[in-house]
Amino acid sequence: MDKDSTLPDYVGDHLTRAVAFALEEDLGDGDLTAGLIAADDTATATILTREDAVLCGTPWAEEVFRQLGGVSLEWHAKDGDRLTAGDVFCTLTGNTRRILTGERTALNFLQTMMATATTARRYADAVAGTRVTVLDTRKTLPALRAAQKYAVLCGGCQNHRVGLYDAFLIKENHITACGSITAAIRAAREQGPGKKIIIEVENLDELREAAALAPDQIMLDNFTPEMLKTALDLAGQSALEVSGNRTLDDVKNLPGARDLFLSSGALTKHVQAIDLSLRLG
Repeated sequence: MDKDSTLPDYVGDHLTRAVAFALEEDLGDGDLTAGLIAADDTATATILTREDAVLCGTPWAEEVFRQLGGVSLEWHAKDGDRLTAGDVFCTLTGNTRRILTGERTALNFLQTMMATATTARRYADAVAGTRVTVLDTRKTLPALRAAQKYAVLCGGCQNHRVGLYDAFLIKENHITACGSITAAIRAAREQGPGKKIIIEVENLDELREAAALAPDQIMLDNFTPEMLKTALDLAGQSALEVSGNRTLDDVKNLPGARDLFLSSGALTKHVQAIDLSLRLG
């Protein structure tokens, strides 16, 4: 996935709305400090990374300066590319006031999305050559769901559900409210024909009950390595998803006897912003 690719459908108008809100909360009724600079002054600036990272968020940064106007951006790498500490990956040219007004908003999007993409790349590298596919979750920063899920793709992992609307994910509380695993799966088939059904199980007995109804995917929550090995033979035709606080070391030791999904909230919630810098001149 790179900046020249078509953005996923779920991005929609999120990009323009997210950028507009971010500029609004920063600008208020005007940039006082930028007003110290002559209105017609122009400059060139560069953005560099101070640490190794995966580039992500270029469409969001572009949108910041599109909405402000008067600044053009030249990218020296594309979304999904690996960067080394010290790499200059963007050159900005245009109105000095606008460059400085948009600096923090653009960097905020970039540093957050690059953090997500860089974390995702670590997981993708860990499962390279195996039959494991790493998925994200809905544990995203509020109002940045589309941005972070796009970043996961740029890092080489895949998306789980985008939201509550595109698949059933029947978890412990849903099962309790419905009365049983069987009742929950049957209700899902009646109410959402054609929708993907994923159900969470916490032990082998629950797995057996779920597998008998052949949902699309069974999520194995906090299964031990021994339970996982047994689960491979019990799941039938359902895809298997492993979840529950898995570390990178756990990922490397997952059984490889069949295709597995691994869902990890760490891709989007355990991230530390990438250290970036914009410099004039």
